[in-house]
Amino acid sequence: MSEHPQPGAAVGTGTAAAADAAAVPQRKMLAAGMIASSIEWYDFFIFATAAALVFGDLFFPGASPLTGVLLSFGTFWAGFVARPIGGLVFGHIGDRIGRKPAVVICLIIMGSSTFLIGLLPTSQTIGVAAPILLVLLRFLQGIAVGGQWGGIVLLLTESAPPRRKGLAGTFGQMGVPLGVILGNVVFLIVTATTSEGFFHSWGWRIPFLASALLAPVVLFIQLRVEDTPEFRELEKRAERSTEKIAQAPLREVLRHHKRPVLLGCGLLFATNAIFHACVSGLLDYANRTLGVERGPLLITTLVAAGVMVLVVLFSGHLSDRVGRRPLILVGSGLVVLWAFPLFWLVDTASLPLIAVASTVGLIGSGLTYGPLAAYLAELFDARIRYSGASLAYQLAAILVSGATPFVMTGLLAATGSSASVSGFLALMGLITFGCAWVLRETAPAVTDRTERTERTDATAPAPVRAPEDVPL
Repeated sequence: MSEHPQPGAAVGTGTAAAADAAAVPQRKMLAAGMIASSIEWYDFFIFATAAALVFGDLFFPGASPLTGVLLSFGTFWAGFVARPIGGLVFGHIGDRIGRKPAVVICLIIMGSSTFLIGLLPTSQTIGVAAPILLVLLRFLQGIAVGGQWGGIVLLLTESAPPRRKGLAGTFGQMGVPLGVILGNVVFLIVTATTSEGFFHSWGWRIPFLASALLAPVVLFIQLRVEDTPEFRELEKRAERSTEKIAQAPLREVLRHHKRPVLLGCGLLFATNAIFHACVSGLLDYANRTLGVERGPLLITTLVAAGVMVLVVLFSGHLSDRVGRRPLILVGSGLVVLWAFPLFWLVDTASLPLIAVASTVGLIGSGLTYGPLAAYLAELFDARIRYSGASLAYQLAAILVSGATPFVMTGLLAATGSSASVSGFLALMGLITFGCAWVLRETAPAVTDRTERTERTDATAPAPVRAPEDVPL
């Protein structure tokens, strides 16, 4: 037996070694993206929990309980109003200068503004300046999260192989439910270890001050993560004058790509509406109207969000094989079908049934949300991808995400019936279903199969007609 390796084996070994070497930075990118996204969304969502639990009393003390909650959710909405601005500004930066610089700036803004909320005096100390400053800092949070989403998902998807972009994108998408889990865990620990009085005076600040943990992640991304291969290729082509980096990407998107922006925005209506209804709106409704205790409610939200993490990972991975559209159609369809049973269960005020209601709702949200990072990115050319995907995503944020807790509270107060909220959720699901139905498929595995089938059909010889088929 020869002691020398066969040529094929040597090539195979070299290929495997090269693949392993390439996988190391990819794994670092996935880990950094998931951690950064989780902490960023943690910072953004703890505001929602605090808005439902304490901000009404601390920053709007003269208002009635209902008005205080509405005003508190109004400040919550301010973050969503700012998100399109962040998407536009940092989309421009990301398409002109690079994905990584935009992400780093956004993470710094988010960490700083969240930390300052934890130090903010209340209305009892500085009067009307307190809610004004709260809205300003929430606005900065919105700008940061509006800019970071596009950067994180593009760092992940543009660095992944074509047939694994759906899976790679989920490591940014999982940051949303993971951020909810982190926020609820911190609030549960704080409420369990402090008295009611201390929680209202200082305990609520602890989750905001914990945002300082974002600093090492920012440093890691700045020092250890490279910009995406696709953007670096754009820069090389620009140097060779074969293709220019978009000088005004936003203007180009608005002028030539309005349809994918609007339909991409609609893709998020279902997942955004039912997600914020389950993790924020239900917290206030079940606690203030149904009398369910706050601590157990936070636990049910934590469990439901944990299930959503797994569903997001599953749906994004599966979308690489079967396509992005089928998962979004199934998820939005589930949102439509579950909209009314959700509140039938919640209105029982039974914790186990509330947990079932929230979990099934977030399963529908996760099925829709998992493929969206890759899908929105694939709808746009690399030259304008940051601007196009961010604009679509953040338009949905201002129209649906921030509005849902406010609309839910207002509908319940105006109608006295949860059926009105169910109707709103069902409508959001139908809009997403319709947008997914008319959009094209973009998953490479599916489009490649379709193209091969079309080529085969085009080159196949015409069938020979049997003699009995020849007309007389």
